[in-house]
Parts: sequence; C-alpha cells; structure tokens
Amino acid sequence: MVEDKYYTITQAARLTGIKTHVLRYWEREFRWLKPEKNSAGRRVYSVRDVEVIKLIDWLVHKEGYSIAGARKKITTLMRLSNQLDLPLSEVRGDILDMIKRELTEIRDMLEMK
Repeated sequence: MVEDKYYTITQAARLTGIKTHVLRYWEREFRWLKPEKNSAGRRVYSVRDVEVIKLIDWLVHKEGYSIAGARKKITTLMRLSNQLDLPLSEVRGDILDMIKRELTEIRDMLEMK
C-alpha cells in the first residue's frame, strides 16, 4: 500500500516556488486547491494540490492568464484529465493542441465527402 504524501504550506511553497501568502490567496480563488487540515489545524497539501499549484503558476506566470482566465482553463483541463484518465500534469496546452488538430483534420475529411 502506497502512503499518501502531504506537505506543510512551507514545504509546498518551497516545492513550487510560490510564496505562502500567494498559496492562501489561490485557495480562495481556485476551488480545486483545498488543502486538508491536520489535527493541529494546519494546512497539509497533497501531491494533487502541489500539482494544481504548479498548473496555476504555469497558467498565470508563464502563459499570462488572468486569475479568471486561469480558472476557466483549469476547469477545461480538469474535465479533460478526468475524461482521458490522465494525471493533471500531463494535460496541458500540448495535448489540447494535438486534440484540436486531430478534430480539425476529422472535420476537414468529413467536409470533403
């Protein structure tokens, strides 16, 4: 049996390079980022939470999305992650672009008939 790994807010901040006050803000802005509380009432971030933090960081700081835009994009990515049964870290722009291209090719082939 694999043990679940949890991180304190300080550890999550170090792992992701995001300051703790930003993590607390993102918890309010993104419903997918909901760390549990330990018996002492402190936040504990799961591996999935850290994955979501990295995705938010990528969207906001590297792709230039606003908070609202990132929220919409994550909704799409979460849905796709669940449908394709892939980890969230594997469902980013690359796979979306590939799916769009394939769908466009299928549409074009159907229009030729």
